[in-house]
Amino acid sequence: MEIDLSILNPKARSLVGLDISSSAVKMVELSGTRAGGFQLECYAIEPLQEGAVVDGNIANLDAVVDGVSRCWKRLSTSTKFVAMALPAAAVITKKIILPAGLRESEMEVQVESEANQYIPFALEEVNLDFQVVGPVPLSPDEVEVLIAASKKEGVEDRVACAEAAKLKPVVMDMESYAALAAFDLVREQFPGAADRIFALVDIGANALKVAMVKGDQQIYNREQAFGGNQLTQDMVRAYGMSHEEAENLKRTGPMPDNYENEILKPFLDNLALEVSRALQFFFTSTQFGEVDHIILMGGGALLPGIAEIVAERTQIDTAMGNPFAKMTLSQRVRPKNLLADAPSLMVASGLALRRFDP
Repeated sequence: MEIDLSILNPKARSLVGLDISSSAVKMVELSGTRAGGFQLECYAIEPLQEGAVVDGNIANLDAVVDGVSRCWKRLSTSTKFVAMALPAAAVITKKIILPAGLRESEMEVQVESEANQYIPFALEEVNLDFQVVGPVPLSPDEVEVLIAASKKEGVEDRVACAEAAKLKPVVMDMESYAALAAFDLVREQFPGAADRIFALVDIGANALKVAMVKGDQQIYNREQAFGGNQLTQDMVRAYGMSHEEAENLKRTGPMPDNYENEILKPFLDNLALEVSRALQFFFTSTQFGEVDHIILMGGGALLPGIAEIVAERTQIDTAMGNPFAKMTLSQRVRPKNLLADAPSLMVASGLALRRFDP
């Protein structure tokens, strides 16, 4: 089966967004409403054992297959078609200019020729895809084309996990693009947001990813080696427990009496410092001098008090990323639970939106 990187149209069939991160498997299924909006049918989150996914690469296939299977069972859906994503670091992207009016076969030849210049691998070793972005401003005879390429093994590992869990992958996207698709739903919650600059701060287990977005364009991105695993390691050292025990305690509680002041608060202070540092890199390396809103997402965004501490440190309005705020919810979704989980479901919800591609 051929899996495209970003442009395969799922043709409005039921589709589950499947996000495999370094700490959990997340699934989201959406449907359309008669009013033209979306309804959240169901979602599920299943933790992964430590080391199952390392630096975006699947290191323990059996553990990930087990996590995907458990997550799909918890989702309680009959839908088996899934949209998946690769981490941005695993995909090489490049925008090129081509003559307008080329047939698709002619464009493929041109794309392969251009790709040879930018991709440091033999073309037979990669999945290569392209998408026409639109006409070049002030040059109607040309179009801008986005090329995306990834080593085949990265795609094949994810496809193998889905298929071993008896699911059917039909779309392979990029995590950053999926998050941006979900962010479109978040931005609608901010009146007059078209000209504002948003900092999307994705707090993962091992990395802090910051993307600056203005309008529909990503204008800057940066990744820093700081994430939720730092808090887990702090707990391991403080309480003499295993990594797995600390992760379970983070999810279920109750926490020891000294946890909030001696463990959580120092971690949140360090996290806010890292966000502030990322903003300063943005200001010093671009022509921009301000950010209007910070949107927190990822599993680390679920920690209590995090938005307030980041806002206090940066002096910038800070909110949780919730793409479901204006959606209707099926009876299977518990609103209180969803409110707590929403920031960690940005990528999965962006993948689920691929069902509605034009």
